[in-house]
Amino acid sequence: MNSYIVKRVLVLLPVLLGMTLIVFSIIHAIPGDPAETILGQKATEQSKQALRDQLGLDKPWFQQYFAYLGDLFKGDLGTSIRTKVPIAQEIMPYLTATLELTMASMLFAIIIGVNAGIVSAWKHNSWFDYCCMVIALVGVSMPIFWLGLMEQWLFANKLHWLPSIGRMNARDPVEAMTGLYVLDTMIAGRWDQLWTVTKHLLLPSIALGTIPMAVIARMTRSSMLEVMSSDYIRTAKAKGLGPFFVVYGHALKNAFIPVLTVIGIQTGSLLGGAVLTETIFAWPGVGRYIYEAISSRDYPVIQSGILIVAFFFVVINLIVDLLYAVFDPRISYK
Repeated sequence: MNSYIVKRVLVLLPVLLGMTLIVFSIIHAIPGDPAETILGQKATEQSKQALRDQLGLDKPWFQQYFAYLGDLFKGDLGTSIRTKVPIAQEIMPYLTATLELTMASMLFAIIIGVNAGIVSAWKHNSWFDYCCMVIALVGVSMPIFWLGLMEQWLFANKLHWLPSIGRMNARDPVEAMTGLYVLDTMIAGRWDQLWTVTKHLLLPSIALGTIPMAVIARMTRSSMLEVMSSDYIRTAKAKGLGPFFVVYGHALKNAFIPVLTVIGIQTGSLLGGAVLTETIFAWPGVGRYIYEAISSRDYPVIQSGILIVAFFFVVINLIVDLLYAVFDPRISYK
């Protein structure tokens, strides 16, 4: 197992290196002048040239790339052109916000999706099975921006049950220790703040988690139907085990490998694909952070932001690979 982890970590390095090269090349191929974007169209040519010299934008792109790599190997993600703040310091609040939203969304998707898929397979061809699959189809087809706006209209504007934007109450801010507000409020023992933070988290996490929930439900149902027809399941039923123990104690563990793969892919996708949800709910996440950097041609922020998202995506895939052996003892890493 240890040697496998080391090999995967070593493979991670060229993947991330290739990602930096691709992103760097694409960004610098976009037409436009970052100096003009920062200073404005009315700025003089002398001031624009001075800014290019200061930021090294007048050098060939490969020199800029190797300079960026040199700083990256030193642990320096660079400095934002727009805000003049080190990216490692500036990106952390945005990154923790996206991590919290992603974890909440996947928790919703896994709990609802896995159980809906299990019951659908258990009650195959019943009204519940048909209803779940119709809901799953609608969930996959429904645009996130439309669902988010409908949630705001119903639960925030009409019923006034939940807040529509932000992560917390601006009048009673959370003391950020880890950046994960739910965890921070629990550490501080502020249960009133915990409820407030949870209410702010509900609508965006449901909107973002609907598509993964539908995908997980369909995959769980398909995998469970295949396992439920196996001989060992019939043997378990013949022994007199109750349906609950047959399904959750025997069938689910063997059917969970493809479901686990889907969960890993969906989790990685949410980390970098939450821009719409973060925009609709004014959620200060890394997706919005990168989007604003693209609008202002902030090269270092775009490169570092995408690199961090790619890093988490690869790490999640590694964790999923290691969890295969937990759910299926026949899998070994030698």
